[in-house]
Amino acid sequence: MAGHILVVDQGATSTRAIVFDARVRAVATAQREFPQIYPHPGWIEHDPEDLWRTTLATAREAIATVSGPQNIAAIGIANQRETTLIWDRKTGAPIYNAIVWQDRRTAGACAELARAGHAGLERERAGLVLDPYFSATKIAWILDHVESARARAARGELAFGTVDAFLLWRLTGGAVHATDATNASRTSLLNLRTGGWDDALLDLFDAPCSVMPEVRDTVGAFGETVAELLGAALPIYAMAGDQQSALVGQVCLTPGMAKATYGTGGFILLNTGDAPVFSAHGLLTTIAYQWDGRRTYALEGSIFSAGATAQWLRDGLGVIAHAAEAGVFAAEADPEQEIYLVPAYAGLGAPHWRADARAAVLGLTRGATRREIARAALESVGFQTNDLIAAMSEDFMASGAARPQAVVRVDGGMAASDWTMQFLADIVGAPVDRPTYKETTALGWRAGLYPAPDEFARYWGLDRRFAPRMSEPTREARRDGWRAAVAETLRSGERAP
Repeated sequence: MAGHILVVDQGATSTRAIVFDARVRAVATAQREFPQIYPHPGWIEHDPEDLWRTTLATAREAIATVSGPQNIAAIGIANQRETTLIWDRKTGAPIYNAIVWQDRRTAGACAELARAGHAGLERERAGLVLDPYFSATKIAWILDHVESARARAARGELAFGTVDAFLLWRLTGGAVHATDATNASRTSLLNLRTGGWDDALLDLFDAPCSVMPEVRDTVGAFGETVAELLGAALPIYAMAGDQQSALVGQVCLTPGMAKATYGTGGFILLNTGDAPVFSAHGLLTTIAYQWDGRRTYALEGSIFSAGATAQWLRDGLGVIAHAAEAGVFAAEADPEQEIYLVPAYAGLGAPHWRADARAAVLGLTRGATRREIARAALESVGFQTNDLIAAMSEDFMASGAARPQAVVRVDGGMAASDWTMQFLADIVGAPVDRPTYKETTALGWRAGLYPAPDEFARYWGLDRRFAPRMSEPTREARRDGWRAAVAETLRSGERAP
């Protein structure tokens, strides 16, 4: 059993623990969902204790499946990014719920910063845009809305962290307060070029340096778990934001390679190499991974709602019984009905960055059924992916690089849908490769026991390649219909009170 590792994959709706063997095969898996908290429209929170309890429960279950902690060589953590927690340094107790990356409560604060002319500083230093998606304004909100929190932070009594840092703190019994470079690059507070917290950004967002964790490499010795938690003191060797973890798991280690992960949201990352590329299309510049202090960068585009749209069909509208049924209905839909669903439930991300946008369904006729609605929901993922890949290609080539590789590697829950992946290939006009192991967010951090991430290349396997079948005139007509639907959605947002 030597060489087995435990990967904790803490996501937006559930926590999973997966044990991989020496050949990077998943030999044990456990998963637990946890509640979503919606205090007000546009607000999304998690109970931090739910994150902790599901982490412990799934880790213990997976470890038991491989006959105990003596068979685990190390732990890696992949986590939902930007979600923000602040806790008491002595007790480890959170002072407020975790504010989730999808939460929009600080949209007004971001707009005010933009009006004051600070967007350029944020873009130049952090590579990001002024948007409530990121952690910085969430930190300020918690400190300003929890009684005495500002004073306690000034006295050094509080600690901030994204989910990785919170879990690391709990797993090590409070011995380590640290994050990795990928998660740090999603806070709006990290200087991409220096790799450290930026004083000007800390001042801009009113985030006290006293609460900030240490920034470390993505792979390295992060500490050991308290023995009684998992049955032994296990070393933690890797931490990364889930999307960067998937980039490595998909072996996109050469500049110009791209991956798309479809979970609650959708995230497309393009490896840009050892120099940051700044976008002219509202894409994000982020750290892909960091080894031995050397950073590799990526361009990223975010789709706020991918799997969440299928979840809405199931739980909100009740038009499907389970997520897989959406693909069945889409295949049965009337091709003559061109219905577009723009899933702006929490605004639109890149390349629009419109927090005021709200979801819309356009093109409905009396003959529309749940089949056409399901098809439009799945198609929205392909349309948004195409928008992002087109923008990435332009930005990458504008930096002097060659055209990115045409193939897109996909993973995440929606990648299991053949119908969705075929439409993605059709509308992007490029091959889509689905690996044999589709949850590469967790797989990526097997690198914690390897000397270099390119060791993954010999383990990546192709399950299926989806080649484009749609004619070019049809593709362009469908793209035009999507652009018109997005434009109408954005106009509706402008008219909303």
